[in-house]
Amino acid sequence: MKKIKIYIPALLLVLALNACKIDNYPAPDAQLHGTFLDIDTNEPVEQDIIRGSTIEFIEHGYASQTKQVMIVKNDGTYRNDLIFSNTYTITPVRGNFVPAEPQEVDVKGETQLDFKVQPYIRVKDAKIEKVGSKVVATFKLQQTVINNVKKIGLYAHPEPAVGEPMRTVLADQEINAVTDPNKIYTLEIDLPSNSSNLKAGSQYFFRVGALIDAPESKFNYAKAVRLTL
Repeated sequence: MKKIKIYIPALLLVLALNACKIDNYPAPDAQLHGTFLDIDTNEPVEQDIIRGSTIEFIEHGYASQTKQVMIVKNDGTYRNDLIFSNTYTITPVRGNFVPAEPQEVDVKGETQLDFKVQPYIRVKDAKIEKVGSKVVATFKLQQTVINNVKKIGLYAHPEPAVGEPMRTVLADQEINAVTDPNKIYTLEIDLPSNSSNLKAGSQYFFRVGALIDAPESKFNYAKAVRLTL
């Protein structure tokens, strides 16, 4: 019994020392952030925060080459405050823009990396307002590729990240054609018909978007507008 009493504390000491070694690995010491910018207008490219564009990055120096992912915010920005200083291959993927080439980037301290991209569609001259008992959106579409515009939509939600996958009410229309950049499109949401989701006197965010017919494409948007109903 005496031997057991001696050995158990020794074993606990060894385990504690090993745990301290594991805990002493360095913490992430760098930050990476930036904005998706329209290559022609230099304006932020609006996104969906759910099922929107993502950024894949691979840290150099490891045999596994495991892809990590960052999510892009609805205003077209992204930020990662928990990243290690190192060289990375960084690629925007599955976005609402023409696929971009991978970039090799040295991340150290506060590192800014903006992506200049060509959006599939620019939603131009968007106007959203309450007209009588309806919310009416008018806008134009400027395509940058020859694919068909698949559909357009007007989306409503209590949060500013409103979009096709995050909405309580929508009005949409199938297009399935190449669009005329001078044509004005109109979408309407009837408020009495949606009174259970859009309550009078409350504030909601409205946003118009359009989807191109291309593999893995996402909606392109104008900025969200807040209205009091």
